[in-house]
Amino acid sequence: MTRTRRGLRGSALAAVVAAAVVALAGCAGEPTAPSTTTVEPDTSGTKGVPPTPDVPLVWPLTGVAADEVADRPALAVKVENAPQARPQTGLEQADVVWEEVVEGGITRFVAVYHSQVPESVGPVRSVRPMDPAIVAPLHGVLAYTGGQQPFIDAVGAAGVQSVVMDEGDDGFTTTRARRAPHNVYGSPEAFWAQADDDRTSPPPAQLVFAREPGTATATVAGDAATRLDVRLTHASRAVWEWDGGEGRYVRSEGDRPAVSADEVRLSATNVVLLAATMVDTPFKDPAGVPVPETQLVGTGEGVVARGGQQGAVPWAQAGGEAPRGPARARRAARRAGGRPPRRHPAGGARRLRLPGRRPRRVAGHGQLRPVGPDLRG
Repeated sequence: MTRTRRGLRGSALAAVVAAAVVALAGCAGEPTAPSTTTVEPDTSGTKGVPPTPDVPLVWPLTGVAADEVADRPALAVKVENAPQARPQTGLEQADVVWEEVVEGGITRFVAVYHSQVPESVGPVRSVRPMDPAIVAPLHGVLAYTGGQQPFIDAVGAAGVQSVVMDEGDDGFTTTRARRAPHNVYGSPEAFWAQADDDRTSPPPAQLVFAREPGTATATVAGDAATRLDVRLTHASRAVWEWDGGEGRYVRSEGDRPAVSADEVRLSATNVVLLAATMVDTPFKDPAGVPVPETQLVGTGEGVVARGGQQGAVPWAQAGGEAPRGPARARRAARRAGGRPPRRHPAGGARRLRLPGRRPRRVAGHGQLRPVGPDLRG
């Protein structure tokens, strides 16, 4: 099933025709003296319905114009970003990619797909405690290899369906070209085929996109941002450089250009940086290292960069979609006399020093979103 622009165009055409008829009637013949005939008011309830505005059809996660939008849910896939996992497969076809800090200071991606369907995505890895807050506003499907049970439970509690390799779900394969655990890949088609019957609609828009090129807030009122050097931790440094010829930011891992397995340079039209707090949870990985959680429920500040410009934005996400399993475990640890979670800045980094005046805070209705018409897909 797909959604097309046919209905919208039909409504717009009807409105134009009706306006033309009224205009012609008002211009017919010479004016005559007004009459004083009294008529009864029309109470039949058959008055005309206001025409439906001709709103351009776009892909909800990118703002890119579309002739039709597929009736399928958003699909998020956990993708590894350790050096052993590079180059990755399928990242260049994602609508949105989140980068998050995990144990050891390395990062992983949450790659979200809707408008494009890659043949394969990977390497696929396990779920982490902040993933439910990231994917909850999408109300779609999250595919991953496995994880600690409280994290898996939190995905379901956030209203998102899990597709999990360790539970025998379809769509996962391994390759001998890489050593485990960096050798698991997934099929988006197979993941979508397992979506529940109530997950057949496109995801809600997560960002507000400018309708015309050059009208995005960062472009109109932002500061120059031709290079974004983002050090998340001691072990993770992402660099985004504006390429005017391509009209996109190209990514490097430190000083090395980031490319896909198909040798496509990884790039983005919009780069969004969120300042958030990271805590150590009571959970540990097999090596005994605490599992960190970036807290993405609440409010904070951020930066949106596009078109070689950047602007400050607030972000907000309502607490109703917070991951619940890890939170209950933290409370249980406190009741049992365990050490409370240690708090430190997100990714071990400094808080972002944001340009311009302090933005106002606006509720996000359960969605992580910069506020205002800020982006162009």
